[in-house]
Amino acid sequence: MADMTKLILQSSLGTELSEDQAAVLGGLMDLQHLKDGDYLISEGTTDDALHVLLEGKLEVVKNAGGDDEASLAVLRDGDLAGELSFVDGEPHTVGLRALCDSQVLSLKRETFEGIVSDHAQLAYQVMRAVARSAHKIVHRMNYQFIELNNYIFKQHGRY
Repeated sequence: MADMTKLILQSSLGTELSEDQAAVLGGLMDLQHLKDGDYLISEGTTDDALHVLLEGKLEVVKNAGGDDEASLAVLRDGDLAGELSFVDGEPHTVGLRALCDSQVLSLKRETFEGIVSDHAQLAYQVMRAVARSAHKIVHRMNYQFIELNNYIFKQHGRY
């Protein structure tokens, strides 16, 4: 099994893919190397790409006014990024900054759309992975909202 195929299969993008499907997908993706402090995505930009963090850590940052950035989350090996902009083409609402040397696979939407008719099952499984990732983000945000709400209103005797 080729290295790229193995890396895809080990990521959240490859959980439902066969080796052959991962190989097809690997042939469409670009490998990027980021150094500590490099931005994969800058807030407000559009790149229409789905990213898979292979190795390293990416900090999700949001402009907090002026030169300040708020850290919202840290992505780890196997996590997806840029899912919503990949789907809808809208500008990114957050940035992604490498916290250490990192490797990322990127799939451009235009490239992906070119295989949809010939590899419909693969396209379906990629979109399922995107939906799972978005669901995971919403779940985490809901949990954080509840925790913050409990803290503010001192509910449930835990604070």
